[in-house]
Amino acid sequence: MLVKWMRCTVVDRRGFERGQRKWAGLLGEPGFRGQGGGWSRHRPGVAHIFTFWESRAFYDSFMARSHDRLAASQSGTFKDAQVKLFEYRFDVKTGFEPRFTDADLVRVALCRVHEERVEHFTLMQEKVWNPAMAGSPGMIRGMFGEAAVEHDFLVLSMWRSAAEHGKYRTERVERLALRAQTEADIASLTGDIVELEPSWTV
Repeated sequence: MLVKWMRCTVVDRRGFERGQRKWAGLLGEPGFRGQGGGWSRHRPGVAHIFTFWESRAFYDSFMARSHDRLAASQSGTFKDAQVKLFEYRFDVKTGFEPRFTDADLVRVALCRVHEERVEHFTLMQEKVWNPAMAGSPGMIRGMFGEAAVEHDFLVLSMWRSAAEHGKYRTERVERLALRAQTEADIASLTGDIVELEPSWTV
């Protein structure tokens, strides 16, 4: 499965949201698995969109055929768009599927990992971070993905509410980071908390 993550700064909120609803046209596309997104809790005007495809081939085919037509209605409504593609590697918790209807919040982390630490980082994700997140009551599902370039990794988790996510963060993150030697693995880490907009879900 391929994950596309887009982050952008919205300059015309009404126009952007109107255009976002047009992406319902994705439903007929071969290989399309689901899309959701929303607004950053910490950065005013920043939107995140997550789109899932069965494979890179289906995604490339869509980009060549239908993408520009669907995207046209949002032209000029945002700036500073950053797009990254990731191949799904494994679940965080179990049974990941690209559904957004039962979550209020998505936590997204982009980790750039030192080349010689990639194997260790991936192992710690499986052995330390995954069990901890899976054991958090408010965490519904998540996934770990790897970019084709630059040793970038995506950790995406869906949460029932901000309060549940807050409990997990304060109690556990520092202790887990020490155990996983996260500082030694990661060259840079950027993340965000995204409040899902139900009308953006496809």
